Amino acid sequence: MVAGQMVVVYGAYGHTGRFVVAELRERGFVPVLSGRDADKLKALAVAVDEPEARPAPVDGPAALDRALGGAAAVINCAGPFATTAAPLVEAALRAGIPYVDVAGEVEAALDTFTHFADRARAAGAVVVPAMAFFGGLGDLLATAALGDWEKADEAHIAYAVDSWHPTPATRASGAVSRARRGGRRLRFADGQMEYRDDSAPTLDWVFPDPLGARTVYGEFLTADVVTAPTHLPVSELSTYMTVDAIKDVLAPDSPAPTAVDEWGRSAQTFLVDVVVRSGGRERRAVARGRDIYAVSAPLAVEAVQRILDGRTRTLGVAAAGALFDAADFLRALSPHISVELSE
Repeated sequence: MVAGQMVVVYGAYGHTGRFVVAELRERGFVPVLSGRDADKLKALAVAVDEPEARPAPVDGPAALDRALGGAAAVINCAGPFATTAAPLVEAALRAGIPYVDVAGEVEAALDTFTHFADRARAAGAVVVPAMAFFGGLGDLLATAALGDWEKADEAHIAYAVDSWHPTPATRASGAVSRARRGGRRLRFADGQMEYRDDSAPTLDWVFPDPLGARTVYGEFLTADVVTAPTHLPVSELSTYMTVDAIKDVLAPDSPAPTAVDEWGRSAQTFLVDVVVRSGGRERRAVARGRDIYAVSAPLAVEAVQRILDGRTRTLGVAAAGALFDAADFLRALSPHISVELSE
């Protein structure tokens, strides 16, 4: 039952938060605007004609409890998630409601799995970190590609983004993430996480037509290296990103995303190419779409809707592919993402 259910959006006035608010309203939910900045919340409430605005500092448990009062779920869109995730998960557990976030910070997602797995499971709660373009989509694609295989030798998730104009929040979260790991890289190999001090390799990845071969950074660090290994039976997981997109992110003068349509999306396009291999066999899943920030909204809101409908496979802290029927979830995203599965 969706109509009238309240869902708190923490960080509602942020770039991704605004997309999440719009997606909730489109589906018949009642978004409750929340976040740390009361003035920004008031301005957003006026702009979107939404009366429920509940400011709450992330370090104020009582205020967070009031913000979540009466809600069916909470979606955390406020970074850096190293600061916001744990207090919001705690508040969601106290309220007895599901928690979903769109964290791209690898360390924040890892913290959520590490610190809340036992408590969330014991409480019968559902906590879903990184339910976004990075962490959620790649995990769903890899899970769908694996299909009925009991295990795989390797999984590869390659991202081709035609341009990447980062939001200020992306820059801030990236800085926090790099600082937390001391500038090192994190990769998943031989069934375990490992930190590395060397530079990420570059190589050519052959994407499906019309892209073809593109130079990519190998072992590009995304939340997929945290979410997918929690449930996928693979020995090695590698992630890649086109070099040109990384140059955009690293350039200090790259502009923020610019809206070009009535939904507020940018002109940015993406292709995610996932290859799973086992004993000489190969399966592939390909997703195409537009605007990596905007597409995080239907991912997060679809997750909330399925959790509230009871269309889940487990409890506790869980990655998207472990919690949901991956292929069915991806089909539900068809208005936003086109997906192809092949062997």
